Amino acid sequence: MERSADGVLEGSDIGSQKDRVVTEEEWLQKWETGNIGFHKEQGHPLFQKYLDVLLNGRSGLRLFFPLCGKAVEMKWLADMGHSVVGVEVSEQALKEFFAEHNLPYCEEPVPEISGAKKLQSASGNISLYCCSIYDLSSYVSLMITLMEKNSSYLVVTVSYDPNKHKGPPFYVPESEIKSLFGNHCEIKCLQKVDDFSDRHRQWGLDYFLEVLYVLKFVA
Repeated sequence: MERSADGVLEGSDIGSQKDRVVTEEEWLQKWETGNIGFHKEQGHPLFQKYLDVLLNGRSGLRLFFPLCGKAVEMKWLADMGHSVVGVEVSEQALKEFFAEHNLPYCEEPVPEISGAKKLQSASGNISLYCCSIYDLSSYVSLMITLMEKNSSYLVVTVSYDPNKHKGPPFYVPESEIKSLFGNHCEIKCLQKVDDFSDRHRQWGLDYFLEVLYVLKFVA
C-alpha cells in the first residue's frame, strides 16, 4: 500500500473501518465528557474560505446543517440573513450553541418523530432538530431530496491510513463520495489540507488530511 505525493492512499479501501460505526451512546458520551476535538471554536477555515462558492452570490437562502453539533457557522449565516436548519442527536450540543451565542430560544416537540424536539431561536431563523438524522431518512438519500437543481453542498472528509486508526473520524475515500453522490451531482475537490497534529500522531497515524468537496446537484 503506497501513498501518492499528496498523502492520499493509492488503491486503498477503508480497511478495518468497514464495519465500524459510532453508536448514538458513544456520540452522546463525547459531548458529556467534553471529548469534542472535532468542534472548531473559531469555525472551520475551509468553510470560511469557500463560503462564496456555496452561496454563489445568493441571499436569503435556507441552509441545512446535518450532524450540526454546535457549529458556530450556523450563527454566522443567520446573521447574514439566511435561515438555518440543523439536526443533532445531542441536546446538550444544541443547548450549548444557543447559550454560547446568547440566543433565546423555545422548544417544541416534533409529533412525526417519537422523542424528537425542535429548538428554535426567538428570531425564527435558526431551527435545530434534536433527533437522529437517521430518524429522518438515510443520510445520502436525505441530502439528495433536499437539494434543488444547481444547489451546492460543501462536504469535508478526512484522509489517513484506515488500517492504523479505527475512527472516528472515519476515512472517506473520493471513490465513496463519487459512488454515493455521483449519479446526482457534479463533484469537485476544492482543496486538500494537511491537518496532521500530535493528536493524530498519538492515534498511530503519520499523516491526516482534510479534503473539501463541492457537490452541485444536477438531477
